[in-house]
Amino acid sequence: MSNPRPNIIYIVCDDLGYADLGCYGGREADFGAVSPNIDRLAAGGMKFTQGYSNSPVCSPTRFALITMRYQYRLRGAMEEPINSRSKGSTTLGLPPEVPTLPSLLKRAGYHTALIGKWHLGYPPSFGPRRSGYDEFFGIMAGGVDYFTHCSSSGEHDLYIDEDEHHEVGYLTDVLSQRAVDHVRQRAADAKAGQPFLLSLHYTAPHWPWETRDDAHVAPEVAKNLFHLHGGDIHTYRRMIHHMDEGIGQLMAALREEGLEENTLIVFTSDNGGERFSDSWPLVGGKMDLTEGGIRVPWIAHWPAAIPAGTVSTQHCM
Repeated sequence: MSNPRPNIIYIVCDDLGYADLGCYGGREADFGAVSPNIDRLAAGGMKFTQGYSNSPVCSPTRFALITMRYQYRLRGAMEEPINSRSKGSTTLGLPPEVPTLPSLLKRAGYHTALIGKWHLGYPPSFGPRRSGYDEFFGIMAGGVDYFTHCSSSGEHDLYIDEDEHHEVGYLTDVLSQRAVDHVRQRAADAKAGQPFLLSLHYTAPHWPWETRDDAHVAPEVAKNLFHLHGGDIHTYRRMIHHMDEGIGQLMAALREEGLEENTLIVFTSDNGGERFSDSWPLVGGKMDLTEGGIRVPWIAHWPAAIPAGTVSTQHCM
């Protein structure tokens, strides 16, 4: 049975600059195109040139994205950053009783899953499973080392639901593979009439700036890199490319499962870019209430409903 309701994949990257992607004017890196798969999403759907995040920093925007409300109605969104020091807090997080996009879609019959970054408060008072997601695989913190999966406090931060999970791998690749596996697992149910919401929230290209080629770095060195952040423009662009490769694998899985036509894919960033990002011709970046801090890429791809090659100047958030 064909399902008239679309599957929804909501891809949010972390600290991506407005002009980092090729489809937004980004320059090629020393290895070629930085974002060929994301560029194809834009070419096959709608690219917004006036897309904005609700805040120039992480958590407030995520409060807005998940609740679809002005974020500062909730206390947790006013106390950025929500970090490991807020563990155990009963106030710094997304209250489970607040309606969210996943909770409303779940009520409407969707299967809901978050793969990636949560950053909206710690269990036991808060968490993805308490705010509408049937499944969660990812991190609770704002950022972790890409190999050790430890937060800046040195604590391990990778979970399945609320259970600590250990897995070897470069985090961007781990999240991409989980997303591919999830689409394949949900394909039969989606075709039978139960669509899915997959929130795929990458940590890339948020610091620490590490590529998958840095796997040989000793753990004690990696910990220092986390605090110093390290990196350069070449590393930063490679991180975007790793994420883009994962999105390409996800799109291939959708096509192979016959789901691409009726799947709405939204791609955006939680705020403007940081140190090595490109926001030209905009001024500023993350932490700034200037165009470079809040104007972000927004792409919507849905072959069944959105004509290819569409560009919109409509303001959106």
